[in-house]
Amino acid sequence: MRPPLDRVWGYAIGNDLTRRDIQAEAKKLGRPWTMAKGFDGSAVCGPIHPVARIGHPASGDIRLHVNGTLRQSGDVLQMIWTLPEIIAALSRLVELKAGDLVYTGTPSGVGRLVPGDVVEITIAGLGGLRNRVVA
Repeated sequence: MRPPLDRVWGYAIGNDLTRRDIQAEAKKLGRPWTMAKGFDGSAVCGPIHPVARIGHPASGDIRLHVNGTLRQSGDVLQMIWTLPEIIAALSRLVELKAGDLVYTGTPSGVGRLVPGDVVEITIAGLGGLRNRVVA
C-alpha cells in the first residue's frame, strides 16, 4: 500500500460548517445527522495548492476571524489527528480518488455563526479564505 501522503495532490483552506440545530434534533431522534454537515454552503473550499509547489506542511498557523474578531487560533501541529493518520484511516474505509476533498478538523474555539457573518480563515503557506454565511 502507498504511504498516505502519496495520495495527496494538494492543500487548501476549507470552512466545514455544521448546523447544530439539525444535528441536535437528529441526535435526539436517534437519526443520522448527515444533513447537519451537508447543507447548501456547508463546505467552502479555497484554491488548491499543489504539493509539487508547496510540499507537505508539517506545521502552520491557523486563524479564523468572524466579523473581524479572532475566534480560533492554533497550529496544524495541534490537530488531534495528523494528516497521514486521517488519510490512512479513511483509506481503510473508502477508496480515495482524484478530486476527493478531506476536511481535517479545526482548532478550539468553535462557535455559533449567523446569516451575514463574515468568516475569514488564514493558514500559513496557503493564504486566506473569506466567505459570508448565508441563511
